[in-house]
Amino acid sequence: MDSRYKQLADVLVQFSIQLKKGEKVLIDGFDIPENMVLALIRSVRSNGGIPFVNLQNAKVNRELIHHLESGQFECQSDWELHRMQSIDAYIAVRGSDNIFEMSDVNPEHLVSASRAMKDVMDHRVNKTKWVILRWPTNAMAQQAMMSSEAFEDFFFKVCTQDFSKMEVGMNRLKDLMSQTDLVEIKGPDTDLSFSIKGIGAVACGGRKNIPDGEVFSCPVKESVEGFIRFNAPTVYRGISFDNIALKFKKGKIVEASGSNETALNAILDSDPGARYIGEFAIGFNPLILEPMRDILFDEKIAGSFHFTPGQAYEDTDNGNRSQVHWDMVHIQRPEYGGGSIYFDGTLIREDGLFVSEELKCLNPEALLNN
Repeated sequence: MDSRYKQLADVLVQFSIQLKKGEKVLIDGFDIPENMVLALIRSVRSNGGIPFVNLQNAKVNRELIHHLESGQFECQSDWELHRMQSIDAYIAVRGSDNIFEMSDVNPEHLVSASRAMKDVMDHRVNKTKWVILRWPTNAMAQQAMMSSEAFEDFFFKVCTQDFSKMEVGMNRLKDLMSQTDLVEIKGPDTDLSFSIKGIGAVACGGRKNIPDGEVFSCPVKESVEGFIRFNAPTVYRGISFDNIALKFKKGKIVEASGSNETALNAILDSDPGARYIGEFAIGFNPLILEPMRDILFDEKIAGSFHFTPGQAYEDTDNGNRSQVHWDMVHIQRPEYGGGSIYFDGTLIREDGLFVSEELKCLNPEALLNN
């Protein structure tokens, strides 16, 4: 077995979910090598936990949704919710040979399945310890425009980095965001303003996602005004989107354009909450610099932020409810056009770099040389 499998499994079990003796762990494997599943089982057991395994396959899942029967996923939701309520922690490792596997599935079927499984996801997110991880595949290497070997080396370097180096800076950023009222974001084709007063913030340094490196909050629901054009591509429900532009009035997305505009607006019309924002986050992982159409990586890009139509997290709740949670990424480093973030009129980040002394430790050079 590749020694990197064990190293990664131990990061997930010991650092991310901080497993305690006797806790039950559901390992959810999507198209990943059995040796990685075995490494996770062994790590859970060696740290005193009780492992359970669920294996999934993208082609099988597509077949189930493509020919959806009425009530099918409502039935599945009942027993999956019972299972989720029975465990203490959840580790998902998700591989994909084809990120567009669901691209020809009826969008209404995807919406129906997503709606039916919402209670399961809500319980997992809010009531268990959890971490989600992608698995390196040839498809991901192609997305990153790298050779398979080079991408695999990049993947393990990023996912087993010392996330504890982020803790001091990200907690300072969390405290600052928790005290902030007005956020202003400016840059090419972007001029946004919104309040995060009273919402709070959460620092993410490898406990929920691997890779990690962000602090998130959420706009007061009806406070968002202005416009933005996202400069990172995105894939949602198996459909690729580029150059998404959104215009806001009283918190609501009143105009949405970009590639696949019909599909874009269909997703935003999934339910009333999909046209309001459920998350605002600032990314700062020093090893992730370029978008690759994989949100667990892209939302952590150094010098980026993401703005998320749809469901708000319970920890930073603005009351918005939706089956949609679509992280859209904008990069503000100079090679992507630059940009600025202000908190209550004070410049916080310029062209992707934090400018205040207490936050400079989150800049790539500081994190890599720490």
